[in-house]
Amino acid sequence: MIRERDVLRPPPPRFPGEGAPAGLSPATEIRYFRGVGPARAEKLRKLGLRTCRDLLHHLPHRYADLSRTVPLGEVRPGETVTVRGRVLAAGRGPGRIAFEAVLGDATGSLRAVWFGARLRAPRVCVPGRTVVCAGPVKPFRGEPQLVHPTVETPEEAEAEAAETGRILPVYPGTEGLPPQLLRRLARTALAAAGALPDPLPEGLRRRRGLAPLAEALRAVHAPASLGEPAAGRERLAYEELLLMQVVLALRRRAARIERKAVPLRISPELDARIRRRLRFPLTPGQEEVLAEIRRDLEALQPMNRLLQGDVGSGKTLVAAWAMLAAVGNGAQAALLAPTEVLAEQHHRTLSEMLRGSRVRIELLEGGRSKKARAEALKRIASGEAQIAVATHALLTEDVRFGRLALLVVDEQQRFGVRQKAGAVAKGVRPDVLVMTATPIPRTLALTLFGDLDVSTLRGFPPGRAGVETRWLRGSRRAEADRAIRGTVAAGGQAYVVAPRVGDEADPWTREDVASAERLAAELRGRLGPGVPVGLLHGRLSRAAREGVMEEFRGGRVRVLAATTVVEVGVDVPAATLLVVENADRFGLAQLHQLRGRVGRGGAPGTCLLVADPGTPEAEERLRTLVGTSDGFRIAEEDLRLRGPGEMFGVRQSGMPELRVARLPEDSRLLLEARDDAAGLVAADPALASPPLAALRAALAERFEDAGRLVGIA
Repeated sequence: MIRERDVLRPPPPRFPGEGAPAGLSPATEIRYFRGVGPARAEKLRKLGLRTCRDLLHHLPHRYADLSRTVPLGEVRPGETVTVRGRVLAAGRGPGRIAFEAVLGDATGSLRAVWFGARLRAPRVCVPGRTVVCAGPVKPFRGEPQLVHPTVETPEEAEAEAAETGRILPVYPGTEGLPPQLLRRLARTALAAAGALPDPLPEGLRRRRGLAPLAEALRAVHAPASLGEPAAGRERLAYEELLLMQVVLALRRRAARIERKAVPLRISPELDARIRRRLRFPLTPGQEEVLAEIRRDLEALQPMNRLLQGDVGSGKTLVAAWAMLAAVGNGAQAALLAPTEVLAEQHHRTLSEMLRGSRVRIELLEGGRSKKARAEALKRIASGEAQIAVATHALLTEDVRFGRLALLVVDEQQRFGVRQKAGAVAKGVRPDVLVMTATPIPRTLALTLFGDLDVSTLRGFPPGRAGVETRWLRGSRRAEADRAIRGTVAAGGQAYVVAPRVGDEADPWTREDVASAERLAAELRGRLGPGVPVGLLHGRLSRAAREGVMEEFRGGRVRVLAATTVVEVGVDVPAATLLVVENADRFGLAQLHQLRGRVGRGGAPGTCLLVADPGTPEAEERLRTLVGTSDGFRIAEEDLRLRGPGEMFGVRQSGMPELRVARLPEDSRLLLEARDDAAGLVAADPALASPPLAALRAALAERFEDAGRLVGIA
């Protein structure tokens, strides 16, 4: 029911500052603004908006160009327009569920309609009055019609807070917060923009040709032209990237100054002895990154290096060389893996490599008996165990090392920054080598891992065959079964991967999603008793997992139904076929990792992606994987599709999420910010000079360790 007080309610504040508390400042809370009650304040809080400062940094995600008035006769459906006309007729439509008005000018007429409670129009739309309307145009019975437009008098349209005849910002919102409210609040908060300290030193800002902070905020929240928002956003993006690069430069400097390593001596004799233990001759790419790692190990400063390489490029062999170099110097090495399956694989690989040597390798993982764990801890603490391979069990307080000289972290993106820091604390200034088989685009490496030296391992060891990748719709699933039978008949083996372990209810969807348990049962029925089918997932006990994997490696199990526990570290050369069910539920990098499980022997591999994707983005992921096997190209595409925050997560890097900058589009800004940050830190490591006071304060507010890095904590 429409009540008179709803129709006659006075309009909202019409210019910045009106309706806001006196003495507006960046810290003023939005809940005190006129028109923001407890319910709206709670919705704003869920968006992270509490103060004027929050509002000013809540940027529009697009703009509607309503700056040009379109003659009524030229309006077309699908447009968002500003029009000006005389009200020819106005009143309730049929059924009284809508208010309609017919506007006219010299070029023609146009109908406008407002449904439900959006009834400010009756107060303004009086026959004979000229009004200005702005909104979307939709077809109705073959004719264009304005739907729920903003309507103002010509006098209101000329006011500073008008919603027509201007570039209109559109903000990320939520249900219950009308776009007009967010625009009004942001424009009100602009009155406090001048009181915000500008983190950019004036000299640097002028040299880069960037606007002052208050001017940039006005450009994005109240632009006078279409070009202003882009210029304002660029300045804010550069500021965000500069802050990140300054703290990374400070971390690099602190690592050089605060941490002194015990250099490892790697003689030609030790190098030759290690190489005799490696399973394969090193490739040119491995030799190149090994030279970089060797220089780090022999230096006084601890190594802090990221080793990235595509699936199957031979990173484990490089890590094994580094660990044996530590052992050859009478020290210990530790290898931290994210899953028990991967830890077990590393332990098995190293044990085979060092069979017959005096090097003792200890596998430390969850699920061991109390007595067995205590004995393992004793061997690690005494130094009897020279290499420890572990999952998260390495991070517990009771794990102590005699002399930990090298920590290798495999699949580093799966560990949080605090977890990695806890592992580093196990040794006295150990060298750290973190590895990833998910190649990292350069822009992302400079942003999230800018405090690490980066080694990129390119090329593959001899004998690696290619992998053909095909996408099958669900209606062609029978082709996957035929491929499995053909592979087994030819003496090969196959993985069939599902997104889930069992058929437990999915809290997000009612769609039918394949599970490893169901797949194993169905495959046994379809393939018959002559084709042994195994089941592998993370909920199995260690003994059960090891038993299944041993049977699969030995060929007694020909088809392995599994979850993504086989994503990394599983190496069965005879496996030549991978079938991924519901492949649209996996990320690009994850699918590329899974694909790396086949084609590891001399025979080529095949990867079949079975999926009926429901979104264009999911289809694009599958087409990308079919179109290329280059992990670096896949990483760039993954970054474009998902962004850095979702691709690796801010938890893993210890960096706050980018709110303004966009990668890889802002690569130029990133490189400029990196150069400028290096110069600032080199000239004033404590950021103590007066021109850097605002920069220093901004770092302390945004980065947890900034206070320690600049000597204020």
